[in-house]
Amino acid sequence: MPDTMHSPFAPIIPAEMLLLAYRGGVFPMADGRDESEVFWVEPRERAIFPLDNFIPSRSLAKIVRQGRYRVTCDTAFGEVVAACAAPRPDHPDTWISQRIEQSYIALHEAGHAHSIECWRDSEHGPELVGGLYGVSFDRTFCGESMFSRADNASKVALVWLVALMRRAGFILLDCQFMTDHLASLGAVSLSREDYRALLSQSARGQGARPLDRVWHELEAEARTSANQSSAGQSSPGKLILQSLTQTS
Repeated sequence: MPDTMHSPFAPIIPAEMLLLAYRGGVFPMADGRDESEVFWVEPRERAIFPLDNFIPSRSLAKIVRQGRYRVTCDTAFGEVVAACAAPRPDHPDTWISQRIEQSYIALHEAGHAHSIECWRDSEHGPELVGGLYGVSFDRTFCGESMFSRADNASKVALVWLVALMRRAGFILLDCQFMTDHLASLGAVSLSREDYRALLSQSARGQGARPLDRVWHELEAEARTSANQSSAGQSSPGKLILQSLTQTS
């Protein structure tokens, strides 16, 4: 799937092209922030998170339960992508070019890309300290990137994503390339053929419900539980952890 765009003002990648690529197991990358050309990648080994077996560590579960960060869905998609594309001390270069960034913002506006955000209160108001974003289609979510500016913030976002996906009826959480960090969180590798088989399974039957709608349902449940509790101690984080212990 070649791309011959060389103009610094190259148009965004159409949503239809992006979704067609993802359904075929392919995704775009760029060689740098200011690159207008993209190349299309299909890894031989694919990293995924098994949704039914995802169990956060005790320390991470404690952070989620305590509600250390306020978690939202699709409230700052553009900010999350920009944060993921920003240079980091251990990773000064990025594959998220400005063209790719704008393409995913358009895909988000079309309802096929979502973000999970983690916020922390500061003297200047709510501060975005972590999050992730990815592409949603059929019963698949392809995680694109994550960032963290506070301890475990991106991991909290991942816990929420898994719980929301299970509630919404997803079956596949793709995280592209295996890393030590992803492996420590429970990611496993699949061959290209096995990954394609999961994509085909994802496309059959009824599609998953929108993540943002499921997130709003969860918030409503937490408010109801808090009102019914004499101590008012129920929280979305507690419901998230409860949902991860239930069989799907």
